[in-house]
Amino acid sequence: MSNNHKKEIQPYALDKQKVQAAFDHAARSYDEAAVLQHEIGQRVMDRLEFIKIEPEIIIDIGSGTGRFSSTVTERYPDSCIYSLDLAPAMLNYARKQSITQPAGFVCADAEQLPFSDQSVDMIVSNVTIQWCMNLEQAFKEFHRVIKPGGLLMFTTFGPDTLKELRSSWNGVDEYNHVNAFFDMHDIGDALKRIGLSDPVMDVENFTLTYQEATTLMRDLKAVGAHNVTAGRPHGLTGKKRLQKVIKRYEQFRMDDGLLPATYEVIYGHAWAPIPRDVDDMGDMLEDGSVSIPLSRMRRRLGIKK
Repeated sequence: MSNNHKKEIQPYALDKQKVQAAFDHAARSYDEAAVLQHEIGQRVMDRLEFIKIEPEIIIDIGSGTGRFSSTVTERYPDSCIYSLDLAPAMLNYARKQSITQPAGFVCADAEQLPFSDQSVDMIVSNVTIQWCMNLEQAFKEFHRVIKPGGLLMFTTFGPDTLKELRSSWNGVDEYNHVNAFFDMHDIGDALKRIGLSDPVMDVENFTLTYQEATTLMRDLKAVGAHNVTAGRPHGLTGKKRLQKVIKRYEQFRMDDGLLPATYEVIYGHAWAPIPRDVDDMGDMLEDGSVSIPLSRMRRRLGIKK
């Protein structure tokens, strides 16, 4: 990696303590503002209808206020579901809700899961992995804890997310004001590199509309989506700069008089591979075929000599 590239990506490195603090602060306001996140979660459940799996143990990574965990619990009532989140205030809020409760609440980082190897049947994660500092490390952890044949189902935001807001801030000052997001192809490549099987990725674009740009900014704060990158401004944003951004955002106002906020939503799933136990079946030949002794087949079929 070149020094120039290092300088390019350093400003977008995440501050995990700031991520945790932002979501702790947003625990009570999250559900009311997270209309899109809830809609994405429902679409994940719709997709799961077409996947035949009966998991015994499930982890909801980035469970937040517990709403998605409750939906998963209703879908798999016989499963043991754990809600995992980095922010303890989110988990405390989820515990107090009268909605369906999971088997347990776990305060932990997605990149360092406190679960044993090959101990869960399914991982679900709704718009969370964009908060991981090292995506490949997170996927390695997912792979480690999923049993062979188990499923990973996730969503995240892509690079076009909040492109209007990013454009409006561009050139106003030397800082970055909008978090960076992973590209779908980079996510798919990361899944393959760490050994998950049959990854499937697709994208859906959503446009939320607002009367004023300041309402969008308040909603982002309400769901904990602060700018927590290393290249953020570390003091208060000046009133003149903010007014300049709001004025520049006006270029995107649509014919219906509303301002758009684009969200690129990436859906993905992959499977933990099932090892091929050649010794149990027979011997692998040079041409790729398997030689199975007749005596071994008789034993497997319960046929006496």
